Amino acid sequence: MIIIHPIGSFLEELFPVLKGKMDDEEFIAQVLTDYYTVADIRPEVKVRQGFAEIHIDPSGIITQNVDFNRANNLCQHGKFNEAIPILRSLINKNPANSEYYRTIGQAYSMIGNDEEGINYLIDALKWNPKNNYALIMIGNIFARNKNDIETARKYYQQVIENDPNDNIAINNLGTNLIQAGKVDEGMEYLLRAHAINPEYPNTLYGIALVNQMKGNIKDVFNYSLQCMKKCGKGELDLSTNAKQLLLESAQAIIKTDIGETTFTKYREKLQKNSGKAIKVEIDNTLDTAAKFEFAEKYDRDYHLIKYNQKYPAHHHLMMHELVHLDFATSARSDSRNRLFISNNKTKEIFLSDLRQHRLSLLKKGMSEDSIKEYFDLLFDGINRQIFNAPIDLFIEDKLFEEFQVLRPYQLVSLYSLIMDGIKATTDKTIVKLSPPAILHASKVLNLIGALQFRDLYGIDLLSDFKATTLEDKTAKEMYAEFYEYRDDRESGEEYELIENWAKDLKLEKYFELVDEEIFGKEKSLDDIIDEIEKDPFDMESRDPIKEKEMEEFQKSQKEMGTNMAVVMYMVEALEFFQNMPKQKIKEIAYEIALQGTQGYRPENKNYIIGLIPDKKFSGYHILAYYYVSWSLVMPEMLPQLQLPYDTEYKLDRKSVV
Repeated sequence: MIIIHPIGSFLEELFPVLKGKMDDEEFIAQVLTDYYTVADIRPEVKVRQGFAEIHIDPSGIITQNVDFNRANNLCQHGKFNEAIPILRSLINKNPANSEYYRTIGQAYSMIGNDEEGINYLIDALKWNPKNNYALIMIGNIFARNKNDIETARKYYQQVIENDPNDNIAINNLGTNLIQAGKVDEGMEYLLRAHAINPEYPNTLYGIALVNQMKGNIKDVFNYSLQCMKKCGKGELDLSTNAKQLLLESAQAIIKTDIGETTFTKYREKLQKNSGKAIKVEIDNTLDTAAKFEFAEKYDRDYHLIKYNQKYPAHHHLMMHELVHLDFATSARSDSRNRLFISNNKTKEIFLSDLRQHRLSLLKKGMSEDSIKEYFDLLFDGINRQIFNAPIDLFIEDKLFEEFQVLRPYQLVSLYSLIMDGIKATTDKTIVKLSPPAILHASKVLNLIGALQFRDLYGIDLLSDFKATTLEDKTAKEMYAEFYEYRDDRESGEEYELIENWAKDLKLEKYFELVDEEIFGKEKSLDDIIDEIEKDPFDMESRDPIKEKEMEEFQKSQKEMGTNMAVVMYMVEALEFFQNMPKQKIKEIAYEIALQGTQGYRPENKNYIIGLIPDKKFSGYHILAYYYVSWSLVMPEMLPQLQLPYDTEYKLDRKSVV
């Protein structure tokens, strides 16, 4: 074993007794011989040509790897007081091991005893002058704990002399210079450190801070984002500071017009691709952050984006909806688009599954009306979640990768949405009222969103959900499945993920995913709506059975005269539709018409209209609603219904008015 010390000022730092006697080679040799003598093992010391060489026979030195590993493990878990006695014992057995001194020096520093820490770290350097970790630690103690920048700089420079590519020492030296007011010089060192190791979080944070000083807000965001994504679990302070810097810079960028510019450009592209205009509307009544209304569904010649102003960074919400349109358009062009359908049939299953929970709420004093309203919200909410959660992952991934200038918007917006998700799944009142299975599913889906957010922006909010081990495991497994689709996703594959996740969470009974072309008899939604308007009862199909049924039906109604059952049901329908927007009435009319293509039978008592939940209709009942809905919004189409109820409707109009 050979230890080499350059004869110079740093040797004086290690052996203060040599100060002023650096020209006395014999004295130097004697001091070093005395220090490096271990038991009866006496070293050979040679002082020549500006160096001191210490030759030690290591054969008699005992190593204790097991105990040292145990001490390191204790230090890693913050148990420094338990590690120190073990390290002292190791030093007594083997006083020639530099790492023993370095580790115990670190332990003392971590418990607040810097002086003892420095002493042991100096000893580490005596046994290994190139123990760069020990040098850096001493520099850190002087810089951070003693505010002695000059002394700290000496130790960092010594590291750089030992290894010109030690990025940590270069980083720390740069930080020191910045603290001393030499910002530009310090920045040079930081950039040099970054070139050596672009993933060191301290350097990334330092560069972000300098850019903040200089007003380069975009660089602040980008470097603090990189810092967040590289921070380890043990770097809590750095992570906290970087998170604050990241959010502050994002908020500053949002105040610029970059979001509007990007949105406008993307909207123009999609308008050209879809052949329809895309309008934007503020709607603060939305119970979601934003909503996309496809032109086909609402009988418009334009698509419509609605967003709620209470959510920040609304340009992210608008871009999110545009990507949703982009996906749907792509899937449609490949004949792979699917329609998400939930109706009274699926709702009945949902309510049946919640029978026991309903009884539990009744026992707690909750009224039937309140329970009905609450279950309606649950049904709509969990269906919206299971449909959107998988698609949202693909959307946010695309936004992050392809629209980098919008990352500040995405960060702020997703952060707000995830905080909403945390509240919705941890609020004591909500937890108390929620059916366990639905709460479990909702929390898992929210956790998946939080997992993606952590991957994208390095901000870990998972612990805030207070998830069970099962919820955490399920979320991670489902998120891993998303990654399997992500890398080679084809148009429409997001629907497969919806089905898979629904099965995993036992939600598949509450909705249907139907191929758009099959649902529309291999026609587009535009074609479906056009045909409903032109032929509400599907008479142009020339189905002889349907024709015969219609003839018999019309004949029976004519013979009956005024149908008082229809009159009664029409009064109810007019009252139901009285204050309803025409667009909503038209949607109901379309749904009834679509069902009518299969024929309505007056004697049937179990018809369901999805847009009128919790209600079953008899044959005459649904025919009355059919006639009234079309009379109110599309009276010119009434003759095509071929329903002989003109007299009944006139009576009803008089009675209601």
